[in-house]
Amino acid sequence: MIHTQHTQQLISQHWKDEILPTLHEYIKIPNLSPNFDPQWAENGHMEKVVSLAVDWVGRQGLRGATTEVLRLPGRTPVILVEIQPQGGEGTVILYGHLDKQPPFDGWRTDEGLGPWTPVLRDGRLYGRGGADDGYALFASVSAILALQKQGAAHPRLVLLIECSEESGSPDLPYYIEDYAQKIGSPKLIICLDSGCGDYQRLWNTTSLRGLVVGLLTVKVLREGFHSGDASGIVASSFRITRSLLDRIEDAATGKILLDQLYVDIPEIRQTQARQAAEVLGNAVVDKYPFVSGMSPVSDDKTTLLLNRTWRPALSVVGQSGMPMLESAGNVLRPFTTLKLSLRIPPGVDAKTATAVVRNTLTGAPPYGCEVTFEGKDGADGWEAPTPTSWLTDAVTKASQTYYGHPAANIGEGGSIPFMKMLGDRFPNAQFLITGVLGPQSNAHGPNEFLHVPYAEKLTACVTSILADTAAAG
Repeated sequence: MIHTQHTQQLISQHWKDEILPTLHEYIKIPNLSPNFDPQWAENGHMEKVVSLAVDWVGRQGLRGATTEVLRLPGRTPVILVEIQPQGGEGTVILYGHLDKQPPFDGWRTDEGLGPWTPVLRDGRLYGRGGADDGYALFASVSAILALQKQGAAHPRLVLLIECSEESGSPDLPYYIEDYAQKIGSPKLIICLDSGCGDYQRLWNTTSLRGLVVGLLTVKVLREGFHSGDASGIVASSFRITRSLLDRIEDAATGKILLDQLYVDIPEIRQTQARQAAEVLGNAVVDKYPFVSGMSPVSDDKTTLLLNRTWRPALSVVGQSGMPMLESAGNVLRPFTTLKLSLRIPPGVDAKTATAVVRNTLTGAPPYGCEVTFEGKDGADGWEAPTPTSWLTDAVTKASQTYYGHPAANIGEGGSIPFMKMLGDRFPNAQFLITGVLGPQSNAHGPNEFLHVPYAEKLTACVTSILADTAAAG
């Protein structure tokens, strides 16, 4: 049995003494995911982060723990911490990752903020990767320690910490296959890499969108030509690119025009979206830093939540072929390349969706120009299985105990490829997908922060849920 106040005290002190100082050091290391640092092995940042994490775990005094760094040739490492059961049955996997997104522009440098500069201010720890989701390993260990220090029972625990999640977890399936016997068959999988609608309760992620990523390139010339000479005779590659995007997206509404990328939204998810909209109210849109006068695409909060979780949506996230403004001369450019990020709902196969997008964009090229669509690492979406009564009760109790508010359910618009993979491999497992990425936390963008008070309470919730998992048998 665990005691609420004692659990809170143990975890708060552990965060202050052990976790926050280590997260400061973690944030300083520019450990970019392999997609953004192809020379990750040579550059050494990943090895530095792994050593930091492993050394820290070794100092925490976990009983019955064995820590290994798993390595496969040419693949990013995985940290596996196995903790023997203390009176509980079954296995629980706790998941997180240590790789990071690129720094991005727009950090408030005038306030001392930067991607690799940890700053703790007003309960928020700023810096790239702290919330997404470097904290996960440290919070998981803290939750387990709070159990062990109170002599509470817990099942066998496996901490699985990877280093390629921000690249779509391409390396993780190989570890899951090669180390299947060591990992075991879990009754519960806890992932701390997701979001929260507010900082007032425990949020359970019920679904994740998938992703189609690709480079759309339109070539019209072998080399650039004076725009005064060529324009009117040679079609602009940018104009053609715009027209191609109109094949897959209604520019006026943002609606995706490809029927193959839609699913029927389950009634339970529509109900949960309405309930989440009632809980959040204006917070559904207030979390975004709109410019003055800008409004969301709908006034209906439920529609907005379903848009970001169960409907496809396109973002143009990068470009090539355009010079910077200061060096842009009067030249009709030979090509335009756009990096497209197309979110797809659970139930739509990413490979099939990529083929549909490619065929739609490249068929019948205007003026006979050269059009290609190079698909990158995509990901399938995921829908959580129906939770058992013991897990629902455990989540409800934890949220009410440590936040003072009931738990809530919400879908997420991003992807965690690991979830679909584990869901397929362990069809009988229960899932708790949650995290600290709440309003303004801005994962992947500038000024990312970890809401420390929320993270401490989330850690206590994990302690409570692990104890209830042991009691569930």
